[in-house]
Amino acid sequence: MNIELITAIRDLCKERGLDEDGIFTAIEESLVAAYKREFNARTSENVTASINRETGEMAVFLEKEIVEEVEDPNSQIPLSQAKAIDEDFEEGDVLQYQLEPQDFGRLAAQAAKSAINQSLISAERQMIHDEFRGRIGELASGTVQRADKREVIVDIGRAEATLTSFEQSSLDTYEFNERMQFLIKKVDERRGRPVIYVSRASEKLVEKLFEKEVPEIAAGVVEIVSSAREAGSRTKIAVHSHDENVDALGACVGQRGIRVQNVMDELRGEKIDIIEWDEDETVFIKNAMKPSSVLRVDLVETTDENGEAVREATVVVPDSQLSLAIGKRGQNARLAAKLTGWKIDIKNESEARELLESDFMAEFSAIADTLAEEHDAETVEELDEELLDVAEVEDETEASIDDLADQILSAGNEDDSADEDEAEAEAE
Repeated sequence: MNIELITAIRDLCKERGLDEDGIFTAIEESLVAAYKREFNARTSENVTASINRETGEMAVFLEKEIVEEVEDPNSQIPLSQAKAIDEDFEEGDVLQYQLEPQDFGRLAAQAAKSAINQSLISAERQMIHDEFRGRIGELASGTVQRADKREVIVDIGRAEATLTSFEQSSLDTYEFNERMQFLIKKVDERRGRPVIYVSRASEKLVEKLFEKEVPEIAAGVVEIVSSAREAGSRTKIAVHSHDENVDALGACVGQRGIRVQNVMDELRGEKIDIIEWDEDETVFIKNAMKPSSVLRVDLVETTDENGEAVREATVVVPDSQLSLAIGKRGQNARLAAKLTGWKIDIKNESEARELLESDFMAEFSAIADTLAEEHDAETVEELDEELLDVAEVEDETEASIDDLADQILSAGNEDDSADEDEAEAEAE
């Protein structure tokens, strides 16, 4: 190896971003392998090689351990023989012989070529691995190269990516050379090669598509707070504007619906519900239940046996909209629950009223029993005056227990009607 080749290697390392010392080490290792292969060297022989980084001079050495009694002549030399070479040698030292095989120049050239090629391949793979690992969660445009039942292979520029069956959308066809957007999901390594996995089913893909289409999202003025998706069918996204002068829903929909339509086109017609996020959990859940209107939302926060928080919401909808609220095969309810982070139990108005009346009568009966015990009342008439005080009914002379129950139930029904009127007004 001459100085010109040393210079060429250094220039190549700078151009490709390769480790110069790593290249020289690889050439030395390749030279050792070539020597052993060419001269049928025994595996126990300790052969090494070195390259002078300045002059380009190259040498191959055979190393033997100095021992008192030789067990392996290929890797050991007796102490007496070593001392004949140099009196200063001691047992345990290593004696190094320089080898000068025939056709050494050809071996060196082959070793250099092999090492450089392998180093370039390894460096290229590492750069691809590092590049796409840093792009996890981002969009990548690619074209379909081949597909089978298990996976789709996609060309995403500098590399090929794998789209597994679990990350596919049912609306996609994956025709050869079909171009589409993918979400970079993760990067692994298999047999020294980077393996890039992409997705067409993640809700994050929808978020990134909106970020691409909506400048307000890219600028951080409008935020996608949460999203829920059943790929190939429907996605719900909750958005919030950090600028009171910017309408989050309008920004995402775009003029004449062009922005949301572009996202839907990329997803091959998947339905998208854009929901306005609200810090009031009740309002947020009402919004998330759209397209169904909601009459009332009752929230209960508890902890389970493991001490973990449990958030449950009972949502009351008009009788005529129960199916709409639940959605096809429960889809609307599932997406709303995932979007809001609340477990949602949907009831129609009639069912909710029956439960309310049942709960009231149970509570009313408990109050009556308590008062009867406290005042030694034995008849309904004797309880009337006490119950009237509890319920704050004005006409004491006319009211009875039955009248009282009717008045309270009637008041509850009026409250439900007011909630329904308000919900209908919001829907209009």
